[in-house]
Amino acid sequence: MHEVLEQAVEFLTSTITTAPTPEAVVQALLEAEKTSKRDKIRYNYAQMLGTWQLGFITGTKRVRQRTGVMLGAGRFLPRWLKIQLSYLASASSPEQGTVQNAVEFGPLEMVLTGPVQFYSRTNILAFDFTRIKVSLSGFKLYAGYIRDGKNREVRFYEQSIKEQAFFTYFLVENSCIAARGRGGGLAIWTKVEDS
Repeated sequence: MHEVLEQAVEFLTSTITTAPTPEAVVQALLEAEKTSKRDKIRYNYAQMLGTWQLGFITGTKRVRQRTGVMLGAGRFLPRWLKIQLSYLASASSPEQGTVQNAVEFGPLEMVLTGPVQFYSRTNILAFDFTRIKVSLSGFKLYAGYIRDGKNREVRFYEQSIKEQAFFTYFLVENSCIAARGRGGGLAIWTKVEDS
C-alpha cells in the first residue's frame, strides 16, 4: 500500500493528529487505482465482509467541455460523524449478500439496507438500498421499505450493472478498502470489525 494511504489509515484509526494533505491522498488513490487496473488485481466478496468506517471522500464536478466528471477536492470526514458500511454474507451465493449503511449524528441514527452483488472480474460491487430504519436515542421512529423497495429487492439480481448503483474497488486490505463510486468520486473506509 502507498505510504500516503498508510498515513491516512493511521490518522483515521488512531489518535495521531497529523494527516497527509488531501491532495496527496487523492494522488495516492489515483495511483492505487491505476496499479490495480494495470496488474488486473481481482478481489472477492469475502474480502469485503465486515464493518468499515468512511473516512475520506472526494467530490466530483461535471465538466461541459469534456464528457465525464472531474475529481473535486478530497477531505477527511470529521471524527464525530459516524458513517459505517457493513457487508454481510448470503447463504445462497458467495458473491451476494446484504449491505448496511449506518449514519449516526448525535442521538439520531439512520440505517439503510439492501442487496449486493459482487462481480470479481471487474471488482464492481453493485447495491441497492431498499429498506430504512430511523432511530432517536435507540427509540425506533420508522422502519420499512423505501421507494418501492420490496419490488426493487425482488428484481435486483435480474438487473444489469447499468441499472444499479455500484462501487469499483481498487484497494482491499485488512485495514482499509478504497473504491470509485458510479458518480466518479473516490472514498476510503477503514476496518471497524470483521463479520
